[in-house]
Amino acid sequence: MSRVLSQAARQAVNAQEAEQVFLLLLTIDHADLVEPIRVVNNTEDVTSRGDLFVGYPFEIALPDEDPDSVARVTLRIDNIDRQIVQPLRAIPAPLSVALEVVLASSPDTVEAGPFNMTLVAAEYDALAIAGELAFEDVLNEPFPGHSYVPSEYPGLF
Repeated sequence: MSRVLSQAARQAVNAQEAEQVFLLLLTIDHADLVEPIRVVNNTEDVTSRGDLFVGYPFEIALPDEDPDSVARVTLRIDNIDRQIVQPLRAIPAPLSVALEVVLASSPDTVEAGPFNMTLVAAEYDALAIAGELAFEDVLNEPFPGHSYVPSEYPGLF
């Protein structure tokens, strides 16, 4: 699948040594949250499209490319304050997570994403929060989405 990148991003990807820095923006949201939790894997805060992303250490492990299974992503966030662990404890329903890639020099331009996922499992201790993110399971959706029954489609019968 082709992806449209900005000129600066293309140059950074193809350069032997790049001055550009790619940043991952992570948005954790749920209907019960007053406002989404926004973090960036950077030492400084970043404002992107009017939203403040707080500099916060985290790691993303991307899935293998197995065509027969639903891709799952592993997220590990340092548990340096209670900003993220409190919603995990308080909200029983899965949290939605969006991941975007931007350049530090132009954080308002999303180079890749948003990749929308759901936090399906999480565990935490005093040092880290680890979670499993899943994309929408489209492999097990019925096709076609509707049943052609006389009550809904009288003209077919």
